[in-house]
Amino acid sequence: MAITGVLFDFSGTLMRIESPEEWLRGGLAELGAGPELLPDGDLGAAAARLARVGAQPGGPSPERVPDHLSALWDHRDRSAREHRAVFTGLSRQVELGSDALHDVLYERHMTPAAWRPYPDTVEALRTLRERGVRVAVVSNIGWDLRPVLRAHGLERWADTSVLSYEHGVQKPDARLFALACERIGVAPGAALMVGDDRRADGGAAALGCAVHFVDHLPVNQRPCGLLPVLELVAGVAQDS
Repeated sequence: MAITGVLFDFSGTLMRIESPEEWLRGGLAELGAGPELLPDGDLGAAAARLARVGAQPGGPSPERVPDHLSALWDHRDRSAREHRAVFTGLSRQVELGSDALHDVLYERHMTPAAWRPYPDTVEALRTLRERGVRVAVVSNIGWDLRPVLRAHGLERWADTSVLSYEHGVQKPDARLFALACERIGVAPGAALMVGDDRRADGGAAALGCAVHFVDHLPVNQRPCGLLPVLELVAGVAQDS
């Protein structure tokens, strides 16, 4: 069967969050402060500690989730409240010299300035649209990513965005993929799910979607990770 719709994950697939160092530097700037606010004045060390505890949404996973946050962690993408609670809770394991900075950092990660498209994202999305392939963004997330897509010129290439927190369901639950297919008018057997998380994004296979994985890498280390999707879609169409 020809692929007539592609479902894309957001974080680590279409776009990547800024580095922990950039994130912390940006948060400090929004407070009108510099590294001197931090307990030891060392921005790099503080950013590394935030990365280890998994405080940055879209960044490294925590080395260990504290017991008091474990239940929230498992369901963090089902609501905006749970998402904010778990990530600010993780952040507060690190002393930053200002309690307000934890909330500032959480707010920052939802801004366009904190995200970068992968180098081939526009080309991949635009080419699919030119070929008449329908596109949905399907994300486990606790906030509205559409303004970020819009600010980076990507929203125009997506027909819809299906976000876990808006439906109280998170991948790998097949219901989220089913909703995306319904919205773009494509049968699951004619859809391809593209993502970086083998467990979460791989859940689309249970619905009958084809699945293709990309590596969750910094943008400068993955210049053409999405271009094989174009070949894959074209190849399936030709075989059909």
